[in-house]
Amino acid sequence: MIIKKSDLEKVAVKVSQYPPEDLPELAFAGRSNVGKSSFINAMLGRKNLARTSSTPGKTRTVNFYRADDLLRLVDLPGYGYAKVSKAEKNSWAHVINTYLDNRKNLLEVILLVDIRHEPTKQDKEMYDYILSCGYTGIVIATKSDKISKGQFHKQISIIGKKLEIKNRDNIIAFSSQNKEAVDEMWDIFTDIVDFYKNENEKEDL
Repeated sequence: MIIKKSDLEKVAVKVSQYPPEDLPELAFAGRSNVGKSSFINAMLGRKNLARTSSTPGKTRTVNFYRADDLLRLVDLPGYGYAKVSKAEKNSWAHVINTYLDNRKNLLEVILLVDIRHEPTKQDKEMYDYILSCGYTGIVIATKSDKISKGQFHKQISIIGKKLEIKNRDNIIAFSSQNKEAVDEMWDIFTDIVDFYKNENEKEDL
């Protein structure tokens, strides 16, 4: 899929700043510097729409990216950055939880992890929370261009074991550099949107 029009629609820290619930939303969670902004740029075919930084912990707001009036990709604040105060960490957690608890049009929360490293305790806690909310448990393993093809299965296995993922097909290796898996991810996203659209139509009958 080629996105013809995309923009940063809203930057928010509280419910009153969110855009209307007029489009389905897919939210992305992950540790600071895991590559959420780069992932969103790659998916939207833009270079700098979502601002990236070499300094972890820069995303402190909920950022809403509108894609072709089809859906929104929602970048949540990164967690796990050690060089901030406990109060600031709690503030980020509050921003994330407020969003997750208040969006009726949120279809999926997708976890991003760095394919090169074993998921952390916080990754496991976030993944368990995502599952407890009734979401599928899709995991995007970013920065796949940083490892050799021979390491793929080993690293995917490590992620699967650490997060206790039963269906390893739910782990998708992704590179924002070479754009491999962009089409695959859009197929998954449109399937999610179509599924919920069909379910809502059944309920209206």
